[in-house]
This record gives sequence, structure tokens and C-alpha cells, in this order.
Amino acid sequence: MVFGPALVAALGGTVLVTSFLSGIFGMAGGMILLGVLLLMLDVAPAMVLFGTTQMASNGWRTLLWRRFVQWGIFTGYLVGSVAAFAVMKAIAYVPDKATIYLGLGLLPFVAERMPHGLRMDITRRGAPVYCGAIIMVLQLLAGAAGNVLDIFFQNSGLDRKTIVATKAATQTVAHLLRVAYFGSFASLMDESLPWWVYALAIATAFAGTSLAAIVLHRMSDAGFRWWSRVIIRTVSLTYVARGLWLLITGSPT
Repeated sequence: MVFGPALVAALGGTVLVTSFLSGIFGMAGGMILLGVLLLMLDVAPAMVLFGTTQMASNGWRTLLWRRFVQWGIFTGYLVGSVAAFAVMKAIAYVPDKATIYLGLGLLPFVAERMPHGLRMDITRRGAPVYCGAIIMVLQLLAGAAGNVLDIFFQNSGLDRKTIVATKAATQTVAHLLRVAYFGSFASLMDESLPWWVYALAIATAFAGTSLAAIVLHRMSDAGFRWWSRVIIRTVSLTYVARGLWLLITGSPT
């Protein structure tokens, strides 16, 4: 793919805006960014660029909010995600775009309708471990699972800063594993993707994340949760429609 000025501007603007969204809510931005990248690139290179960008964004967010990170939750999440990564690497499956869009769109609605006894609450005993495993599998099969991960945190009693900080820590590791997974499919990679595209994505991710910290400071916990639900549902419905369109038309993109 040739990255002309218009495409470069579109990519930089998208990363800036989505990093800003993720910096406030700890999710949603990644879902939107991945959807846009899939319009530009094939699955494997889109996943590697997405993972690199999100790793930078989440890593910087973790540093900014490090005193709010719940490290016990992070450790359990790490154990579960690494175990699931090992299983998925053995399977070595790369989904098509329709599967990714449908997965991105449907998973939040499925999660919301889970029985109360199976309530997804990241603070419950053992929850970080199985959350890490579930999210890692979904990230590799459906592309991104930040909206499902958000359900685990929204069902907890954690405040907005703790949610954003702890999610950022877990997702820094998750995106590192994503890059390792999809980067291993060398035959599916678009070698024309230049190094400076990654540099641009990382720089704009840092900028968007830093700007978001100002807004998060001023937002209430109630407003944080309300806007999180609105954004998740809006983006999810959009992706369901996109996935169905790809299935109906048989289009690969």
C-alpha cells in the first residue's frame, strides 16, 4: 500500500482521536481504530500496526496513572492471557474480516446478558485469571475485546481512575502478545508498510493519551460509566452491520 499525504493524515488523525477516547474510557478507541485499519490493510498487518499503536498508548497510560493500578488484578490477568496465548499459538488461526467485525459487535451484548451467577466482575476471586484467558482468545479471534473487558470492570466497584489505569496495564501486555502472534505470520504481512507509519502511530498515540488525562480528571464516575455504555453499544452495532454486509456481499474487505 502507498501511503500518500491524505492517507497519512487520516491515519494520524484516527490514532490521535481513538487514543484520546481510550485515554478517557480505557476502551472504545481501540475498537474504532481496528475497524479503520481493516479498511486500509489486510488482517495480519492491520493487527500488527494496531497492536503496536495500542501497546504504546496503553503503556503510556499505565505510566501516567501508575499509582492507581491494581497489581494483583494485573498479575492474575497476565497468567491467564499468557496461558491462552500459548494455546492459540499452537492453533495458529487468522480470522477473516467478517468474523472480526461480527465478533467485535456481538460480544458486548452477549456479555451483558450473562446470568447473574456468572457476572463478570474483575474483583471476584479468580476473575482476573479467566478474564485474561477469555480476552486473549477473543482478541486473537475477533480482533479486539476491549468492550468485553470493559464489562468486567464496569461490574466492579472500582473508580474510574483505577479502571483506566489497571485496564491499561493489562492491555499493554495483551497487545505485546498480539504483535507477537500476528507478526509470526510472515507470509501474510504487507512488507510495503514503512517503518515511519509505526513511528507516526506511536507518536500520535502518546499525544492523544496525554490530552485525555486532562478530561478524565474532570469527569465524574457516573458520567464515565454512562458514556462508556453509550460508546460500546454504538460502536458494536456499527460493527455488526459491517460484518453482516461483508457476509452478504461476499466482499473480502
